[in-house]
Amino acid sequence: MSKTFSNKSNLQVLFEDNHIIVVNKRAGDIVQGDKTGDKPLSDVVKSYLKDKYKKPGNVYLGVVHRLDRPTTGIVLFSKTSKALPRLNKLFAEKKAQKTYWALVKNTPPKPQDTLVHWLRKNPKNNKSTAFIKETNNSKKAILHYKILKKLDNYFLLEIELETGRHHQIRCQLASIGCPIKGDLKYGFNRSNPDASISLHARQLEFTHPVKKEPVQIIAPLPNDALWQACNN
Repeated sequence: MSKTFSNKSNLQVLFEDNHIIVVNKRAGDIVQGDKTGDKPLSDVVKSYLKDKYKKPGNVYLGVVHRLDRPTTGIVLFSKTSKALPRLNKLFAEKKAQKTYWALVKNTPPKPQDTLVHWLRKNPKNNKSTAFIKETNNSKKAILHYKILKKLDNYFLLEIELETGRHHQIRCQLASIGCPIKGDLKYGFNRSNPDASISLHARQLEFTHPVKKEPVQIIAPLPNDALWQACNN
């Protein structure tokens, strides 16, 4: 297994072996193609693999999970058709541990807590609404957060997901009065200069789909002053 950092096409590769490749997504990148027609991260990774290994023809790449466009951090892809169904099963059975970091301005109600809501997605505005009780077309959402650090004007939160719902972290944190920095859709008062939101997929732990060894990936934080203050 190799741990590599590549800046080709501004692609930061965090981990790569014969079966998987993990990259640190930038804000604004889409993981898979959508109606915008913008080049997705999956195509960038395919181009990287084609060039690196001088592959003729099409390059196989399986998308295992996604991140919202304005977020940053870890995205895992499968390089083989053998690994993809195993990774899909691992994620479906919640055997991959995903840890996120978020910056919020308002003080959370508790230093750490478990949030349980029922989320309902509205496809028309691509937004979810949180309810405290089950309602029509809602899905149960559970996350755990804790305050890692108090910055001058913000709090750094660490979040672990039990479920993977549409905009779950964004919606649930907003529901307790702590919208994520830059997230206009969920109630923050101004956007970030690069149109990102301050939500970062920080760590991913899972069992390798083929080698059955534990894998732990940590994604470096975005290169701006506020995020970098979280490293100190």
